[in-house]
Amino acid sequence: MPEVTRTLEIPAPPSAVWRQLSTQEGLRRWLSAELEIDLRVGGAYRMPGGDGSTWISGTVLEIVPEGRLVLSWLEEDSGWVHPGRLVITLEPITGGTRVALVHDGFAGIGRPGWAGIQEAYERGADKHQVLQRLAGAVASVSA
Repeated sequence: MPEVTRTLEIPAPPSAVWRQLSTQEGLRRWLSAELEIDLRVGGAYRMPGGDGSTWISGTVLEIVPEGRLVLSWLEEDSGWVHPGRLVITLEPITGGTRVALVHDGFAGIGRPGWAGIQEAYERGADKHQVLQRLAGAVASVSA
């Protein structure tokens, strides 16, 4: 399945990283300051995209405390018929937590040219450094 994956090791336990994933305030620190989310399975969310003009919306698909957060991911008004997914996984490692952020489902969005969208997400992942922002949020709260 086509996907965009980034990983980062954060020198903090999964419980500390999870605090930045398990509340709207935590998610606002690193994902989007304007995020509105009902953080329960089936709950809706909405936030501006990284480009400042696209809006992203979806639902919470899965919550595994200190393990995994899965959201559906839809670029509003972009012709997507079906959402993709954002999967954030935490794995305990010696000295901290390995965090994986995966965008997947591009082939299923129902839009011609989805491969170009995937390529744009690859560029965006490098540009926006989302996991580095998560690491900074974890460090600032732990300090």
